[in-house]
Amino acid sequence: MKTLKLLFTCTFLICISPYLHSQINDVNTPLHTLQPDYNTPYGSPTKEQVKKVLDRVYQYLNKNTASMMLYSDSKKEVKNLKNVTGDIIFEEGTFRLTSYEWGVTYAGMLLASEVTGEDYFKDYSYDRLGLIADVAAYHKPRNIADSPIHSVLNPGALDDSGSLCAAMIKAKMSGFDNKNLDAVIQNFANYISNKQFRLKDGTLARNRPLDNTLWLDDLFMSVPALAQMGHYTGDNKYFDDAVKQVKQYTERMFNKEKGLYMHGWVQAMEVHPEFFWARANGWAVMTLVELLEVLPKDHQGYDLVLNQLRAHVKGLIQHQDGSGFWHQLLDKNDSYLETSATAIYTYSIARAINKGYIDKLAYAPTALLAWNAVSTKVNSKGEVEGTCVGTGMAFDPAFYYFRPVNTYAAHGYGPVLLAGAEVLALLKNYDFEINDSALMLK
Repeated sequence: MKTLKLLFTCTFLICISPYLHSQINDVNTPLHTLQPDYNTPYGSPTKEQVKKVLDRVYQYLNKNTASMMLYSDSKKEVKNLKNVTGDIIFEEGTFRLTSYEWGVTYAGMLLASEVTGEDYFKDYSYDRLGLIADVAAYHKPRNIADSPIHSVLNPGALDDSGSLCAAMIKAKMSGFDNKNLDAVIQNFANYISNKQFRLKDGTLARNRPLDNTLWLDDLFMSVPALAQMGHYTGDNKYFDDAVKQVKQYTERMFNKEKGLYMHGWVQAMEVHPEFFWARANGWAVMTLVELLEVLPKDHQGYDLVLNQLRAHVKGLIQHQDGSGFWHQLLDKNDSYLETSATAIYTYSIARAINKGYIDKLAYAPTALLAWNAVSTKVNSKGEVEGTCVGTGMAFDPAFYYFRPVNTYAAHGYGPVLLAGAEVLALLKNYDFEINDSALMLK
């Protein structure tokens, strides 16, 4: 019996000996070189890969958004808008051409054209912005409410005016020669400067959901338009107002310890609940970048805006998930990962690096990881997945945790175009390498 046991033991050791020697261990393998099991592509994307994502989004949007007006009864194309008095409508499409989300999309198409050199991106914006401007100039509805662009003719909120105004000015500055745009731009600027409700100190505000409420979103719905107006007209009053908004929003809503903005602030509250909603923080950081681009460096508010951008970016990167995304509530890792905010941060950080506002060595890997994450949410049809739908304001976490996501949430498309275009510019400006297994700027 002992002989049999000894024989079995020897046979077993002989059989497993090669296996034991083939195992990876600290002696036979440099363990730090093992390939991690990343759930998001890691490393620097190629320029070709980024361009393919931009093209897929363009092709989807060009196919699924209106580019002409129709007679509402016959559904025939309106070929000449001059003196048309009947009811007209946009041709059927998946997204509204006059929403603030589409102002971001027009800007994204313009930037994509600038970076890639492809005219079809800017033509997308020129065609639709020109259509809006021409309807505003020539179509005479029975009353404004009957117009397919009623919110353009008679804006009732910053959502109606700021994003489109900024995009229209950018189109003009890029060479779009449509004289009808000027009247629309002036109408929007007049609304922002003179008609939108403000607190007594001049801070742009709303009376919903409660009286005297600040929405962080409204920084983007106002300041980039004011900044572009200052750039377009040379009138410093627009720059002064833009800087004032940044300053007064920041004093009330920025948590210096976290480096994040709360979503909403209500004047009547003695305590201000802090919910750090991702997309609103995206609107804020993008506002800071876009203001700095046109704000004269000798303006007294320039350093304030630059320092606030740096403080905000520093706070944001502390909350980036290992997947490259950011969470719906930035400081709540059990809230879902959200695409539109991640795309906005990608654009804003990459743009700030390309413009020299922030440390390129410190932040470039964050931007590329974020883009790699975003690119996984652009499906084969060019739809952007994982975007939170339009969101009001609340003072409890459940509201934010359970907001739906949808491919028809228009908020995702412009940010993805902006992000891809700016990452492409980043890849043209700088070289990247894997250094000791980590992505770094050379």
